[in-house]
Amino acid sequence: MRNGMEELGEITQHLLRFSPDALLVVDGESRIRFANETLTQLFGYAAANLVGQRMDILLPERLRGSHQHHFTHYTLNPLAREMGARISDLFGRRADGSEFPAGIRLAPFRIGSRLFVAAAIRDMTERRRINEALVAAREEADRANRAKSRFLATASHDLRQPLQAIRLLNAAMMKVPRPELRDILQQQAQAIDSMIRLLNSLLDISRLEAGAITPELVPVDLEEILEELRAEFQALAQTRGLDLRILPVKAVLRTDRILFHQLLQNLAGNALKYTDRGHVSINCVLGNDMLTINVDDTGIGIPADKLDRIFDEYYQVDTHGSKRMGVGLGLAIVSEVAQLLKFNVTIAAGQGGGTRATVSIPRQFLTTAMPTLEPTIVAAAPVAEDRPRIVLVEDNDAVRVATELFLKFEGFEVVSAASTEDAERLFASVQPTDVVITDHHLDADNTGLDLIKALRHRQGALIPGIILTGDLPSLLRRSGTALPACRFLPKPVDTQALIHAINDLSSKARDAQTGQAKE
Repeated sequence: MRNGMEELGEITQHLLRFSPDALLVVDGESRIRFANETLTQLFGYAAANLVGQRMDILLPERLRGSHQHHFTHYTLNPLAREMGARISDLFGRRADGSEFPAGIRLAPFRIGSRLFVAAAIRDMTERRRINEALVAAREEADRANRAKSRFLATASHDLRQPLQAIRLLNAAMMKVPRPELRDILQQQAQAIDSMIRLLNSLLDISRLEAGAITPELVPVDLEEILEELRAEFQALAQTRGLDLRILPVKAVLRTDRILFHQLLQNLAGNALKYTDRGHVSINCVLGNDMLTINVDDTGIGIPADKLDRIFDEYYQVDTHGSKRMGVGLGLAIVSEVAQLLKFNVTIAAGQGGGTRATVSIPRQFLTTAMPTLEPTIVAAAPVAEDRPRIVLVEDNDAVRVATELFLKFEGFEVVSAASTEDAERLFASVQPTDVVITDHHLDADNTGLDLIKALRHRQGALIPGIILTGDLPSLLRRSGTALPACRFLPKPVDTQALIHAINDLSSKARDAQTGQAKE
Protein backbone atom coordinates (compact mmCIF):
# COMPACT_ATOMS: atom_id res chain seq x y z
CA MET A 1 0.00 0.00 0.00
CA ARG A 2 1.36 3.38 -0.99
CA ASN A 3 2.12 5.85 1.73
CA GLY A 4 0.93 9.44 1.78
CA MET A 5 4.20 10.84 0.43
CA GLU A 6 4.06 8.64 -2.64
CA GLU A 7 0.46 9.65 -3.32
CA LEU A 8 1.36 13.33 -2.88
CA GLY A 9 4.22 12.90 -5.32
CA GLU A 10 1.85 11.45 -7.95
CA ILE A 11 -0.62 14.26 -7.40
CA THR A 12 2.16 16.79 -7.88
CA GLN A 13 3.26 15.10 -11.09
CA HIS A 14 -0.27 15.09 -12.50
CA LEU A 15 -0.82 18.70 -11.43
CA LEU A 16 2.29 19.81 -13.25
CA ARG A 17 1.41 17.85 -16.40
CA PHE A 18 -2.27 18.74 -16.63
CA SER A 19 -2.43 22.16 -14.95
CA PRO A 20 -5.13 24.50 -16.38
CA ASP A 21 -2.25 26.84 -17.24
CA ALA A 22 0.49 26.00 -19.71
CA LEU A 23 3.63 25.56 -17.61
CA LEU A 24 7.30 25.57 -18.58
CA VAL A 25 10.60 25.92 -16.74
CA VAL A 26 13.66 27.57 -18.25
CA ASP A 27 17.21 27.76 -16.91
CA GLY A 28 19.42 30.82 -16.58
CA GLU A 29 20.29 30.61 -20.28
CA SER A 30 16.61 30.69 -21.27
CA ARG A 31 16.59 27.02 -22.34
CA ILE A 32 13.43 25.01 -21.75
CA ARG A 33 13.87 22.30 -19.10
CA PHE A 34 10.22 21.33 -18.61
CA ALA A 35 6.96 21.69 -20.56
CA ASN A 36 3.64 20.24 -19.41
CA GLU A 37 0.88 18.70 -21.51
CA THR A 38 -1.20 21.88 -21.44
CA LEU A 39 1.67 23.87 -22.95
CA THR A 40 2.24 21.37 -25.75
CA GLN A 41 -1.48 21.47 -26.60
CA LEU A 42 -1.47 25.29 -26.59
CA PHE A 43 1.61 25.64 -28.80
CA GLY A 44 1.25 22.46 -30.87
CA TYR A 45 4.71 21.08 -30.07
CA ALA A 46 5.60 17.70 -28.63
CA ALA A 47 7.30 18.02 -25.26
CA ALA A 48 10.35 16.14 -26.54
CA ASN A 49 10.78 18.76 -29.28
CA LEU A 50 10.76 21.62 -26.78
CA VAL A 51 13.07 20.48 -24.00
CA GLY A 52 16.55 21.84 -24.64
CA GLN A 53 15.34 24.51 -27.04
CA ARG A 54 15.65 28.18 -26.25
CA MET A 55 12.41 29.76 -25.13
CA ASP A 56 12.59 32.00 -28.23
CA ILE A 57 10.99 29.16 -30.20
CA LEU A 58 7.67 30.04 -28.56
CA LEU A 59 7.88 33.74 -29.54
CA PRO A 60 7.25 35.56 -32.84
CA GLU A 61 10.53 36.41 -34.56
CA ARG A 62 9.95 40.18 -34.17
CA LEU A 63 9.99 39.79 -30.36
CA ARG A 64 12.96 37.45 -29.93
CA GLY A 65 15.68 40.10 -29.76
CA SER A 66 13.91 42.22 -27.16
CA HIS A 67 12.92 39.12 -25.18
CA GLN A 68 16.54 38.06 -24.72
CA HIS A 69 17.41 41.56 -23.48
CA HIS A 70 14.51 41.57 -20.99
CA PHE A 71 15.28 38.03 -19.81
CA THR A 72 18.93 38.90 -19.11
CA HIS A 73 17.80 41.98 -17.17
CA TYR A 74 15.24 39.86 -15.26
CA THR A 75 17.87 37.35 -14.08
CA LEU A 76 19.78 40.16 -12.35
CA ASN A 77 16.85 40.66 -9.96
CA PRO A 78 14.43 37.77 -10.39
CA LEU A 79 11.05 38.27 -8.72
CA ALA A 80 7.67 36.58 -8.93
CA ARG A 81 5.62 38.91 -11.09
CA GLU A 82 3.41 39.32 -14.11
CA MET A 83 5.42 39.47 -17.30
CA GLY A 84 4.24 42.40 -19.32
CA ALA A 85 3.77 44.70 -16.34
CA ARG A 86 6.38 46.78 -18.14
CA ILE A 87 6.12 45.20 -21.63
CA SER A 88 3.01 45.59 -23.76
CA ASP A 89 1.72 43.32 -26.50
CA LEU A 90 3.02 39.91 -25.44
CA PHE A 91 2.39 37.20 -28.03
CA GLY A 92 3.06 33.48 -28.30
CA ARG A 93 3.86 31.64 -31.55
CA ARG A 94 2.47 28.20 -32.25
CA ALA A 95 4.23 25.46 -34.18
CA ASP A 96 2.09 26.25 -37.26
CA GLY A 97 3.24 29.89 -37.18
CA SER A 98 -0.03 31.35 -35.87
CA GLU A 99 0.11 33.82 -33.00
CA PHE A 100 -2.03 34.58 -29.97
CA PRO A 101 -1.94 37.24 -27.24
CA ALA A 102 -0.36 35.76 -24.14
CA GLY A 103 -0.49 36.42 -20.42
CA ILE A 104 2.62 35.18 -18.57
CA ARG A 105 3.32 34.88 -14.84
CA LEU A 106 6.93 34.33 -13.75
CA ALA A 107 8.21 32.65 -10.57
CA PRO A 108 11.99 32.17 -10.03
CA PHE A 109 13.50 29.39 -7.90
CA ARG A 110 16.96 27.89 -7.33
CA ILE A 111 18.33 24.37 -7.16
CA GLY A 112 21.65 24.75 -5.50
CA SER A 113 23.26 27.75 -7.11
CA ARG A 114 21.41 27.38 -10.41
CA LEU A 115 18.58 29.75 -11.30
CA PHE A 116 15.39 28.44 -12.90
CA VAL A 117 12.28 30.38 -13.86
CA ALA A 118 8.82 28.84 -13.99
CA ALA A 119 6.33 30.48 -16.35
CA ALA A 120 2.56 30.02 -16.42
CA ILE A 121 1.16 30.98 -19.84
CA ARG A 122 -2.44 31.67 -20.82
CA ASP A 123 -4.08 32.35 -24.18
CA MET A 124 -5.56 35.85 -23.76
CA THR A 125 -7.42 35.92 -27.08
CA GLU A 126 -10.89 35.82 -25.54
CA ARG A 127 -10.05 38.28 -22.79
CA ARG A 128 -8.52 40.69 -25.30
CA ARG A 129 -11.61 40.36 -27.51
CA ILE A 130 -13.82 41.21 -24.54
CA ASN A 131 -11.59 44.16 -23.59
CA GLU A 132 -11.61 45.48 -27.14
CA ALA A 133 -15.39 45.13 -27.24
CA LEU A 134 -15.64 47.05 -23.94
CA VAL A 135 -13.34 49.79 -25.25
CA ALA A 136 -15.35 50.01 -28.47
CA ALA A 137 -18.60 50.14 -26.49
CA ARG A 138 -17.19 52.88 -24.24
CA GLU A 139 -16.04 54.89 -27.27
CA GLU A 140 -19.46 54.45 -28.88
CA ALA A 141 -21.15 55.59 -25.67
CA ASP A 142 -18.85 58.63 -25.55
CA ARG A 143 -19.70 59.43 -29.18
CA ALA A 144 -23.40 59.07 -28.39
CA ASN A 145 -23.05 61.39 -25.38
CA ARG A 146 -21.20 63.96 -27.47
CA ALA A 147 -23.88 63.73 -30.14
CA LYS A 148 -26.57 64.09 -27.48
CA SER A 149 -24.81 67.14 -26.05
CA ARG A 150 -24.62 68.67 -29.53
CA PHE A 151 -28.32 67.95 -30.03
CA LEU A 152 -29.21 69.53 -26.70
CA ALA A 153 -27.20 72.63 -27.50
CA THR A 154 -28.95 72.92 -30.85
CA ALA A 155 -32.38 72.05 -29.46
CA SER A 156 -32.09 74.58 -26.67
CA HIS A 157 -31.89 77.29 -29.32
CA ASP A 158 -33.53 76.03 -32.51
CA LEU A 159 -36.55 74.25 -31.01
CA ARG A 160 -37.39 77.33 -28.96
CA GLN A 161 -37.24 79.76 -31.88
CA PRO A 162 -40.61 78.87 -33.49
CA LEU A 163 -42.26 78.84 -30.06
CA GLN A 164 -40.77 82.27 -29.43
CA ALA A 165 -42.35 83.57 -32.64
CA ILE A 166 -45.74 81.95 -31.91
CA ARG A 167 -45.88 83.30 -28.36
CA LEU A 168 -45.02 86.85 -29.44
CA LEU A 169 -47.49 86.78 -32.34
CA ASN A 170 -50.19 85.53 -29.98
CA ALA A 171 -49.41 88.33 -27.51
CA ALA A 172 -49.51 90.89 -30.33
CA MET A 173 -52.90 89.61 -31.56
CA MET A 174 -54.27 89.95 -28.03
CA LYS A 175 -53.84 93.71 -28.50
CA VAL A 176 -56.19 93.75 -31.50
CA PRO A 177 -59.62 95.14 -30.38
CA ARG A 178 -61.65 92.07 -31.39
CA PRO A 179 -63.44 90.78 -28.24
CA GLU A 180 -64.78 87.75 -30.10
CA LEU A 181 -61.21 86.54 -30.65
CA ARG A 182 -59.98 87.05 -27.10
CA ASP A 183 -61.15 83.68 -25.74
CA ILE A 184 -59.60 81.88 -28.70
CA LEU A 185 -56.30 83.70 -28.25
CA GLN A 186 -56.26 82.97 -24.51
CA GLN A 187 -56.78 79.26 -25.21
CA GLN A 188 -54.01 79.43 -27.78
CA ALA A 189 -51.75 81.12 -25.23
CA GLN A 190 -52.43 78.29 -22.75
CA ALA A 191 -51.56 75.72 -25.42
CA ILE A 192 -48.32 77.57 -26.20
CA ASP A 193 -47.42 77.67 -22.49
CA SER A 194 -48.03 73.90 -22.26
CA MET A 195 -45.76 73.29 -25.25
CA ILE A 196 -43.05 75.43 -23.67
CA ARG A 197 -43.27 73.59 -20.34
CA LEU A 198 -43.06 70.24 -22.13
CA LEU A 199 -40.04 71.33 -24.17
CA ASN A 200 -38.28 72.67 -21.07
CA SER A 201 -38.91 69.42 -19.20
CA LEU A 202 -37.65 67.24 -22.06
CA LEU A 203 -34.48 69.29 -22.45
CA ASP A 204 -33.90 69.44 -18.69
CA ILE A 205 -34.16 65.68 -18.16
CA SER A 206 -31.97 65.02 -21.22
CA ARG A 207 -29.25 67.34 -19.95
CA LEU A 208 -29.34 65.77 -16.51
CA GLU A 209 -29.16 62.21 -17.86
CA ALA A 210 -26.35 63.12 -20.25
CA GLY A 211 -24.29 64.43 -17.33
CA ALA A 212 -24.14 67.80 -19.08
CA ILE A 213 -24.76 69.72 -15.86
CA THR A 214 -22.15 70.19 -13.15
CA PRO A 215 -23.28 71.92 -9.93
CA GLU A 216 -21.51 75.19 -9.16
CA LEU A 217 -21.66 75.84 -5.43
CA VAL A 218 -22.28 79.43 -4.28
CA PRO A 219 -23.96 80.97 -1.21
CA VAL A 220 -27.74 81.00 -1.80
CA ASP A 221 -30.22 82.94 0.34
CA LEU A 222 -33.18 80.64 1.02
CA GLU A 223 -35.60 83.52 1.65
CA GLU A 224 -34.66 85.07 -1.69
CA ILE A 225 -35.34 81.83 -3.55
CA LEU A 226 -38.73 81.41 -1.87
CA GLU A 227 -39.72 85.00 -2.67
CA GLU A 228 -38.91 84.30 -6.32
CA LEU A 229 -41.22 81.26 -6.16
CA ARG A 230 -43.94 83.37 -4.57
CA ALA A 231 -43.69 85.95 -7.36
CA GLU A 232 -43.68 83.21 -9.98
CA PHE A 233 -46.66 81.17 -8.70
CA GLN A 234 -48.87 83.70 -6.90
CA ALA A 235 -50.87 84.63 -10.01
CA LEU A 236 -51.37 80.95 -10.95
CA ALA A 237 -52.57 80.14 -7.42
CA GLN A 238 -55.05 83.03 -7.48
CA THR A 239 -56.32 81.98 -10.91
CA ARG A 240 -57.00 78.47 -9.57
CA GLY A 241 -58.57 79.83 -6.38
CA LEU A 242 -55.81 78.41 -4.18
CA ASP A 243 -54.07 79.84 -1.14
CA LEU A 244 -50.28 79.87 -1.64
CA ARG A 245 -48.51 79.89 1.73
CA ILE A 246 -44.75 80.29 2.02
CA LEU A 247 -43.12 80.15 5.47
CA PRO A 248 -39.37 80.62 5.09
CA VAL A 249 -36.56 80.61 7.65
CA LYS A 250 -33.38 82.66 7.59
CA ALA A 251 -30.76 80.37 6.10
CA VAL A 252 -27.96 80.53 3.56
CA LEU A 253 -27.06 77.36 1.67
CA ARG A 254 -23.93 76.55 -0.26
CA THR A 255 -25.38 74.94 -3.35
CA ASP A 256 -26.05 75.48 -7.04
CA ARG A 257 -28.53 78.35 -7.17
CA ILE A 258 -30.07 77.49 -10.54
CA LEU A 259 -30.52 73.78 -9.79
CA PHE A 260 -31.87 74.47 -6.28
CA HIS A 261 -34.42 76.91 -7.68
CA GLN A 262 -35.36 74.36 -10.36
CA LEU A 263 -35.89 71.64 -7.75
CA LEU A 264 -38.28 73.76 -5.65
CA GLN A 265 -39.90 75.18 -8.77
CA ASN A 266 -40.83 71.69 -9.99
CA LEU A 267 -42.19 70.65 -6.58
CA ALA A 268 -44.29 73.80 -6.21
CA GLY A 269 -45.51 73.67 -9.81
CA ASN A 270 -46.45 70.01 -9.43
CA ALA A 271 -48.40 70.72 -6.24
CA LEU A 272 -50.35 73.58 -7.85
CA LYS A 273 -51.05 71.54 -10.98
CA TYR A 274 -52.77 68.72 -9.07
CA THR A 275 -54.63 70.81 -6.51
CA ASP A 276 -58.14 72.04 -7.37
CA ARG A 277 -59.12 73.52 -4.01
CA GLY A 278 -57.54 74.41 -0.70
CA HIS A 279 -53.90 75.44 -0.49
CA VAL A 280 -50.29 74.76 -1.37
CA SER A 281 -47.71 75.59 1.30
CA ILE A 282 -43.92 75.68 1.44
CA ASN A 283 -42.77 75.37 5.03
CA CYS A 284 -39.12 75.41 6.20
CA VAL A 285 -37.82 73.87 9.42
CA LEU A 286 -34.23 74.39 10.58
CA GLY A 287 -33.11 71.59 12.90
CA ASN A 288 -29.82 70.76 14.59
CA ASP A 289 -28.52 68.58 11.77
CA MET A 290 -30.93 69.19 8.89
CA LEU A 291 -32.81 71.89 6.99
CA THR A 292 -36.18 70.51 5.91
CA ILE A 293 -38.38 72.08 3.25
CA ASN A 294 -41.92 70.67 3.06
CA VAL A 295 -44.18 71.31 0.08
CA ASP A 296 -47.75 70.40 1.12
CA ASP A 297 -50.92 70.46 -0.93
CA THR A 298 -54.58 69.54 -0.55
CA GLY A 299 -54.75 67.98 -3.99
CA ILE A 300 -55.75 64.59 -5.32
CA GLY A 301 -52.99 62.75 -3.44
CA ILE A 302 -51.03 59.66 -4.45
CA PRO A 303 -52.06 56.07 -3.64
CA ALA A 304 -49.60 54.32 -1.32
CA ASP A 305 -48.93 51.54 -3.85
CA LYS A 306 -47.84 54.11 -6.46
CA LEU A 307 -45.35 56.07 -4.35
CA ASP A 308 -42.40 53.90 -5.41
CA ARG A 309 -42.89 54.82 -9.08
CA ILE A 310 -43.54 58.54 -9.01
CA PHE A 311 -39.90 59.47 -9.69
CA ASP A 312 -39.89 57.36 -12.88
CA GLU A 313 -39.72 59.26 -16.15
CA TYR A 314 -43.04 59.65 -18.02
CA TYR A 315 -44.97 58.03 -15.18
CA GLN A 316 -48.19 59.66 -14.04
CA VAL A 317 -50.50 58.47 -11.30
CA ASP A 318 -54.04 57.64 -12.38
CA THR A 319 -55.97 60.80 -11.48
CA HIS A 320 -59.37 59.04 -11.44
CA GLY A 321 -60.96 61.01 -14.22
CA SER A 322 -58.99 64.23 -13.80
CA LYS A 323 -57.44 65.62 -16.95
CA ARG A 324 -53.92 64.51 -17.82
CA MET A 325 -51.36 67.30 -17.37
CA GLY A 326 -47.80 67.14 -18.66
CA VAL A 327 -45.92 63.94 -19.42
CA GLY A 328 -44.64 62.99 -15.98
CA LEU A 329 -41.18 64.51 -16.01
CA GLY A 330 -41.44 67.01 -13.14
CA LEU A 331 -40.59 64.60 -10.33
CA ALA A 332 -38.04 62.76 -12.48
CA ILE A 333 -36.20 66.08 -12.85
CA VAL A 334 -36.53 66.65 -9.09
CA SER A 335 -34.92 63.25 -8.45
CA GLU A 336 -32.01 63.87 -10.83
CA VAL A 337 -31.36 67.38 -9.46
CA ALA A 338 -31.52 66.17 -5.85
CA GLN A 339 -28.86 63.54 -6.60
CA LEU A 340 -26.61 66.19 -8.14
CA LEU A 341 -27.01 68.46 -5.12
CA LYS A 342 -26.69 65.55 -2.64
CA PHE A 343 -30.08 66.35 -1.11
CA ASN A 344 -32.78 63.83 -0.28
CA VAL A 345 -36.34 64.16 -1.59
CA THR A 346 -39.27 62.02 -0.47
CA ILE A 347 -42.96 62.05 -1.34
CA ALA A 348 -45.61 60.92 1.11
CA ALA A 349 -49.36 61.14 1.62
CA GLY A 350 -50.25 64.37 3.40
CA GLN A 351 -52.13 64.49 6.69
CA GLY A 352 -55.85 64.61 5.93
CA GLY A 353 -55.33 64.08 2.20
CA GLY A 354 -53.12 65.65 -0.44
CA THR A 355 -49.38 65.13 -0.75
CA ARG A 356 -46.23 66.17 1.09
CA ALA A 357 -42.89 66.50 -0.69
CA THR A 358 -39.93 66.82 1.68
CA VAL A 359 -36.48 68.12 0.74
CA SER A 360 -33.89 67.19 3.39
CA ILE A 361 -30.69 69.24 3.27
CA PRO A 362 -27.80 68.12 5.53
CA ARG A 363 -26.33 70.72 7.84
CA GLN A 364 -23.02 70.61 5.98
CA PHE A 365 -24.62 72.63 3.17
CA LEU A 366 -25.60 75.51 5.46
CA THR A 367 -23.34 78.53 5.78
CA THR A 368 -23.37 81.96 7.35
CA ALA A 369 -21.84 83.67 4.32
CA MET A 370 -24.37 85.80 2.43
CA PRO A 371 -24.38 85.83 -1.36
CA THR A 372 -23.03 89.02 -2.86
CA LEU A 373 -24.14 89.41 -6.45
CA GLU A 374 -26.61 87.07 -8.14
CA PRO A 375 -27.54 87.27 -11.85
CA THR A 376 -31.30 87.14 -11.27
CA ILE A 377 -34.12 88.43 -13.42
CA VAL A 378 -35.50 91.69 -12.03
CA ALA A 379 -39.19 91.83 -11.15
CA ALA A 380 -41.77 94.24 -12.55
CA ALA A 381 -40.90 97.91 -12.78
CA PRO A 382 -43.23 100.86 -13.29
CA VAL A 383 -44.00 101.77 -16.91
CA ALA A 384 -41.93 104.71 -18.10
CA GLU A 385 -43.92 107.71 -19.26
CA ASP A 386 -41.69 108.10 -22.32
CA ARG A 387 -41.21 104.73 -23.92
CA PRO A 388 -37.61 103.99 -24.90
CA ARG A 389 -36.62 103.18 -28.43
CA ILE A 390 -35.89 99.48 -28.89
CA VAL A 391 -32.90 98.31 -30.93
CA LEU A 392 -33.63 94.66 -31.80
CA VAL A 393 -30.93 92.27 -33.08
CA GLU A 394 -32.30 88.86 -34.14
CA ASP A 395 -31.01 86.69 -36.99
CA ASN A 396 -34.15 84.53 -37.21
CA ASP A 397 -36.59 86.27 -39.57
CA ALA A 398 -39.79 84.86 -38.05
CA VAL A 399 -38.74 85.67 -34.48
CA ARG A 400 -37.55 89.15 -35.45
CA VAL A 401 -40.82 90.02 -37.20
CA ALA A 402 -42.92 88.63 -34.33
CA THR A 403 -40.87 90.47 -31.68
CA GLU A 404 -41.01 93.75 -33.60
CA LEU A 405 -44.77 93.43 -34.12
CA PHE A 406 -45.40 92.67 -30.44
CA LEU A 407 -43.29 95.60 -29.24
CA LYS A 408 -44.95 98.02 -31.67
CA PHE A 409 -48.38 96.93 -30.41
CA GLU A 410 -47.06 97.69 -26.92
CA GLY A 411 -46.31 101.25 -28.04
CA PHE A 412 -42.53 101.09 -28.55
CA GLU A 413 -40.56 102.51 -31.44
CA VAL A 414 -38.51 99.62 -32.82
CA VAL A 415 -35.57 99.44 -35.21
CA SER A 416 -34.21 96.00 -36.01
CA ALA A 417 -31.17 94.28 -37.46
CA ALA A 418 -30.95 90.77 -38.93
CA SER A 419 -27.19 90.37 -38.47
CA THR A 420 -24.23 91.73 -36.55
CA GLU A 421 -23.25 93.77 -39.64
CA ASP A 422 -26.68 95.43 -39.73
CA ALA A 423 -26.48 95.96 -35.97
CA GLU A 424 -23.17 97.83 -36.34
CA ARG A 425 -24.90 100.36 -38.60
CA LEU A 426 -27.77 100.82 -36.13
CA PHE A 427 -25.43 101.16 -33.18
CA ALA A 428 -23.92 104.34 -34.62
CA SER A 429 -27.11 106.19 -33.63
CA VAL A 430 -27.84 104.44 -30.30
CA GLN A 431 -28.63 106.74 -27.38
CA PRO A 432 -27.93 105.96 -23.69
CA THR A 433 -31.69 105.62 -23.02
CA ASP A 434 -32.32 103.17 -25.87
CA VAL A 435 -32.73 99.51 -24.92
CA VAL A 436 -30.92 96.86 -26.97
CA ILE A 437 -32.65 93.46 -27.22
CA THR A 438 -30.53 90.74 -28.79
CA ASP A 439 -30.53 87.00 -29.28
CA HIS A 440 -27.50 85.43 -27.61
CA HIS A 441 -26.65 83.04 -30.49
CA LEU A 442 -26.09 85.31 -33.48
CA ASP A 443 -23.35 83.76 -35.62
CA ALA A 444 -20.18 81.71 -35.35
CA ASP A 445 -18.10 84.69 -34.21
CA ASN A 446 -20.48 86.83 -32.16
CA THR A 447 -22.91 86.49 -29.27
CA GLY A 448 -25.43 88.96 -27.93
CA LEU A 449 -23.25 89.40 -24.86
CA ASP A 450 -20.24 90.26 -27.03
CA LEU A 451 -22.37 92.71 -29.00
CA ILE A 452 -23.57 94.65 -25.96
CA LYS A 453 -20.09 94.78 -24.40
CA ALA A 454 -18.59 96.08 -27.67
CA LEU A 455 -21.36 98.68 -28.02
CA ARG A 456 -20.81 99.96 -24.48
CA HIS A 457 -17.06 100.15 -25.02
CA ARG A 458 -17.49 102.15 -28.23
CA GLN A 459 -20.18 104.49 -26.89
CA GLY A 460 -18.54 104.94 -23.51
CA ALA A 461 -21.94 104.48 -21.88
CA LEU A 462 -23.82 101.75 -20.03
CA ILE A 463 -26.37 101.08 -22.79
CA PRO A 464 -29.26 99.01 -21.34
CA GLY A 465 -29.39 95.50 -22.79
CA ILE A 466 -31.65 92.43 -22.76
CA ILE A 467 -30.21 89.09 -23.90
CA LEU A 468 -32.60 86.33 -24.96
CA THR A 469 -31.31 82.76 -24.85
CA GLY A 470 -32.62 79.23 -25.19
CA ASP A 471 -30.21 77.96 -22.52
CA LEU A 472 -30.34 80.50 -19.70
CA PRO A 473 -28.66 78.30 -17.01
CA SER A 474 -25.58 77.70 -19.18
CA LEU A 475 -25.31 81.37 -20.10
CA LEU A 476 -25.56 82.45 -16.47
CA ARG A 477 -22.85 79.96 -15.50
CA ARG A 478 -20.53 81.14 -18.27
CA SER A 479 -21.06 84.83 -17.55
CA GLY A 480 -20.21 84.20 -13.89
CA THR A 481 -21.53 87.49 -12.51
CA ALA A 482 -24.40 89.82 -13.32
CA LEU A 483 -23.77 92.37 -16.07
CA PRO A 484 -24.77 95.90 -14.98
CA ALA A 485 -27.89 97.30 -16.68
CA CYS A 486 -28.46 93.99 -18.44
CA ARG A 487 -31.14 91.31 -18.13
CA PHE A 488 -30.96 87.66 -19.24
CA LEU A 489 -34.34 86.21 -20.25
CA PRO A 490 -35.09 82.64 -21.35
CA LYS A 491 -36.60 81.72 -24.70
CA PRO A 492 -39.47 81.44 -25.44
CA VAL A 493 -39.63 84.74 -23.60
CA ASP A 494 -42.48 85.55 -21.24
CA THR A 495 -43.99 88.69 -22.74
CA GLN A 496 -44.73 90.29 -19.37
CA ALA A 497 -41.18 89.61 -18.16
CA LEU A 498 -39.86 91.24 -21.35
CA ILE A 499 -41.96 94.39 -20.86
CA HIS A 500 -41.01 94.56 -17.19
CA ALA A 501 -37.31 94.27 -18.04
CA ILE A 502 -37.58 97.02 -20.68
CA ASN A 503 -39.39 99.38 -18.29
CA ASP A 504 -36.99 98.70 -15.45
CA LEU A 505 -33.86 99.26 -17.56
CA SER A 506 -35.34 102.33 -19.22
CA SER A 507 -36.36 103.89 -15.92
CA LYS A 508 -32.88 103.39 -14.44
CA ALA A 509 -31.19 104.70 -17.60
CA ARG A 510 -33.31 107.86 -17.50
CA ASP A 511 -32.57 108.34 -13.80
CA ALA A 512 -28.85 108.01 -14.56
CA GLN A 513 -29.11 110.57 -17.37
CA THR A 514 -31.01 112.97 -15.11
CA GLY A 515 -28.40 112.59 -12.38
CA GLN A 516 -25.59 113.33 -14.81
CA ALA A 517 -27.43 116.40 -16.14
CA LYS A 518 -27.83 117.80 -12.60
CA GLU A 519 -24.13 117.35 -11.95
